[in-house]
Amino acid sequence: MKKAITAIAAAAALFTAAIAADAHDYKVGNLEIVHPVARATPPGAPVSGGYMTIRNTGSETDRLVGGSADFAGKVEIHEMAMEGDVMKMRQLEDGLEIPAGGEVVLKPGGYHVMFMQMKEQLKPDTGRKAVLVFEKAGEVEVEFSVVTPDKLKMDMH
Repeated sequence: MKKAITAIAAAAALFTAAIAADAHDYKVGNLEIVHPVARATPPGAPVSGGYMTIRNTGSETDRLVGGSADFAGKVEIHEMAMEGDVMKMRQLEDGLEIPAGGEVVLKPGGYHVMFMQMKEQLKPDTGRKAVLVFEKAGEVEVEFSVVTPDKLKMDMH
């Protein structure tokens, strides 16, 4: 009997883990948003970054063009890129292209969602909802898991 209870408990734990893993992926139209995370901030920080993988299973290119969040006054799509010997960040005025049949990884030092005019601190091990806006697929609400910079580096490699 003890073995049966242990087996049932183990199966329940695996089932719960599978649901939790799926709960952090989102779908809108032909787009899949995988594992969105946001960088934790110290009190009073004016900005934070959001990162994820976006897959396009469709036959048409789409674009991530913006977003909104209750915790930020402004949400923009940005890119970090080398210009000569200097790393510069810039807003992608036309959004970020998500190629048909492809994927784009948003990560520190590259493409990212920029949460600006922060209204409150993002504390580690919490979740924060935001809306991502795509040119063709429309809007999707996602929950960003807030992680420390150290955890962010581990998640993105």
